[in-house]
Amino acid sequence: MTVVSDTSPLNYLILTHCAELLKALFGKIAIPGAVVKELQSEDAPVEVREWLADKPDWIEVHELEIPENYLPGLGRGEREAIYLARELGADALLLDESKGRIAARRLNIRVFGTLGILDAAALRRLVDLPATLEKLKQTNFRATPDLLDSLLKKHTS
Repeated sequence: MTVVSDTSPLNYLILTHCAELLKALFGKIAIPGAVVKELQSEDAPVEVREWLADKPDWIEVHELEIPENYLPGLGRGEREAIYLARELGADALLLDESKGRIAARRLNIRVFGTLGILDAAALRRLVDLPATLEKLKQTNFRATPDLLDSLLKKHTS
């Protein structure tokens, strides 16, 4: 399975100590150079920068040169992730930002966000979902309480 990730899902899975779920669910993950730069930026949490400094072998970095006018209005990371997903013929793109998700779906790219990854992992009993959602709430991840509650109820009923 070929899967490409943008910055956000990697960031939040690292912060919730769930990055290994990506390997369990998808095998290898391809990321563009712009995502690496975002994860290494001074604005990124120290834990994320440290994880990337010793990145696992199942993360494959792809340096890209994309057209300057490719998907204007999106950030560099989202643009490169979508471009890489198309170039690789990826089975899925991991992306949280709504504008990026809309753009990817218009290009017929299957998209999963952080919550979708946690949902899939919970279905396979790979994660303690209540504990992980509590950790996620301690970050700056944005989701409505109703969305988090419905995900939790789905797996505790």
